Order: sequence, then structure tokens, then C-alpha cells
Amino acid sequence: MDLPFDDLDIRRRRIRFRAWRRGMREMDLIMGGFVDARVRELGDGELDQLEALLDADDDAVYLWLSRAVPVPPGYDTPLFHKIAAFHANGPFERGRE
Repeated sequence: MDLPFDDLDIRRRRIRFRAWRRGMREMDLIMGGFVDARVRELGDGELDQLEALLDADDDAVYLWLSRAVPVPPGYDTPLFHKIAAFHANGPFERGRE
């Protein structure tokens, strides 16, 4: 018997879809990889922050994550720093964050 999805599961599925369809392949890999690995751990507040990042322009977010330009205060959140650390640590360090 299939169990219905609750609202949080549906929200996470939508976020995952959006994270992998950014329009810029680098951002698909960055956001999609983070979401695949961590979306189940995120609470409502962090999901709000993640959705705000998904609404932001890909080019801008990429520049923020690569530290080419400062992160605007509205996006400089603990979740943003989790995403940056997740990708900075590389595949062998991800379990140690």
C-alpha cells in the first residue's frame, strides 16, 4: 500500500526538482548535489532560505558561492554557509561537516 506524501515531503520534492533544473549546469550540480544529500535534514526555516536561494539569479548565486562577490545580507544565512561548506569540502569530506 502506498502512503500519501505529507506537505513537507511534497515541498522537499519540489525543491529537489527546482535544484536540478537551474538553467546553469554548474548551479544544477551545486544546488542539486546539496539538496540530494541534505534536504531531509532541513527544517521549515532552512527550507525557506533554500527556496529564496532558488529564486535568486543563478549567476549571482554562483558568484556568491565562489566568493567572487560578497553575499548580500538577505542571502548570507546559515544555510548559505552550509551549502558553501558542503561544496568546499569535496566528496571525501562531506560526512564530516
